[in-house]
Amino acid sequence: MEADTPYRILGIDPGLRVTGYGVIEYRPLRPILCEAGVIRSEDGKDASLEARILSIHKELGEILDQFTPASMAVEQLYSHYAHPRTAILMGHARGVIFLAAAQRNLPVFSYSATRVKKIVTGNGRAGKEQVQRTIAGEFGLAKPPEPHDVADALAVALCHYHLRHTTK
Repeated sequence: MEADTPYRILGIDPGLRVTGYGVIEYRPLRPILCEAGVIRSEDGKDASLEARILSIHKELGEILDQFTPASMAVEQLYSHYAHPRTAILMGHARGVIFLAAAQRNLPVFSYSATRVKKIVTGNGRAGKEQVQRTIAGEFGLAKPPEPHDVADALAVALCHYHLRHTTK
């Protein structure tokens, strides 16, 4: 990466219907927010699995090409043993996210939700509202990011920033 190229981290909160994303840029004192939003799968909940996966891959590819991050941080899957189908379906979303990164030789780092919450809020069991408020404060936003998928994606990116890049 060239010296004048900004060091960016793309945070991802994977989902088949809604995938949150957040791009932050490394700065010596604190990171800055470049962009955040959601990728909504083709035709929502009624779309086929193939259509959803293709939609995630295409939109994520556009984000990767536009912001050219140096690394990607992705929230790990958590699924209760009573709902294995959920984990399997979410694995498809995560797989296509990792594929998009691999196609661009982009390193991917995975973090558990409890680790992200502990690093970002100080509480590994923080609720969604606390994460949203913390992210709003960290980036000087007038209000917490909506939907919560955006805040979760930014939290993953911020966690990676704190764990990997504060000594850069």
